[in-house]
Amino acid sequence: MPDSSAVWLKMQPPNSPAPALPPDHRPMQALLDCIAQLTPPAQAGRLFHGRGGRHPGCEHLTLDAYPPVLLLTSFAPLDGAALAAIGHALQQRYAQLGQELHWVFQQRHSGQPAQTQLMQGSVPEPHIVQEGEARYRVRLLQGQNHGLFLDMAAGRQWVAEHIAQHPRRAQGLKVLNLFAYSCAFSVVALQAGAAEVVNIDMASGALSTGRENHQLNGLSGARFLAHDIFNSWGKLKRLGPYDLVIADPPSYQKGSFVASKDYARLARRLPELLTLDGHALLCLNAPELSSQFLRDVVQAQAPGLEYLQRLPNPPAFADVDAERSLKVLLYRNAPEA
Repeated sequence: MPDSSAVWLKMQPPNSPAPALPPDHRPMQALLDCIAQLTPPAQAGRLFHGRGGRHPGCEHLTLDAYPPVLLLTSFAPLDGAALAAIGHALQQRYAQLGQELHWVFQQRHSGQPAQTQLMQGSVPEPHIVQEGEARYRVRLLQGQNHGLFLDMAAGRQWVAEHIAQHPRRAQGLKVLNLFAYSCAFSVVALQAGAAEVVNIDMASGALSTGRENHQLNGLSGARFLAHDIFNSWGKLKRLGPYDLVIADPPSYQKGSFVASKDYARLARRLPELLTLDGHALLCLNAPELSSQFLRDVVQAQAPGLEYLQRLPNPPAFADVDAERSLKVLLYRNAPEA
């Protein structure tokens, strides 16, 4: 990572002239324009989504808000001049707003560990962010993932609304949260009135964050199982059936889940886990696999599940090709005629 850029940023006052962009960096202007107009949000969310292909030349760049910290991520090598230009733009905008700037840069290379660097300001410890009515613990300086996947905001909103409006909510709704990670789905489900959520994930560390998230929101009624899902169907079935099953697996994680072959194994188990008329929210975040792939898998493995709709992604994650972006499909365990 280009440490010289951080040194440059510390030396420059906010009102100093912007560093000139070399010709091969000028496509980055879309990000700089976004920064020049941004208003720091109170809640977590994406501010700039170059990955969606709507800003040619910025396909490797994203800018996220985890208040009070901004996170810049580059999915391709970013040299010191480009990083310095972005830092200068952030300094100028925050000086105009009279606010203190805190930002982090994460560099990702295919096949290499992510490198993360605090560029300016500080990161709270613990770092708690808000999304809707829920609070979550995030960790921007540790690892590649931060504790809350921002592109799943619409899925969490759907879960909250579905449970809050469910005609059987008073009788007690049960939810199964597969590949639970930090259990954000569980938080919104319980806030909306679910009676119980079973969270299962192989990563005990992620589930520890999940427990913390429930404590932050004053919630009870959650179970946390640090198990391999594919070795736990018997236990999960005994704890069911479930009014809602949520599956948000990794697209490719060796030893855990590979969507192209493992989604079929998952789909064929869904009918035995769901109540009659229960719903399944199935997520697929593999750019190389289309929503039709997932629909075909479910049709082949669980033909009794009725496809209802694909949920729209948050507007901030707009993509020139919707099939490359996150796919969130909704199914219902259709009652027999």
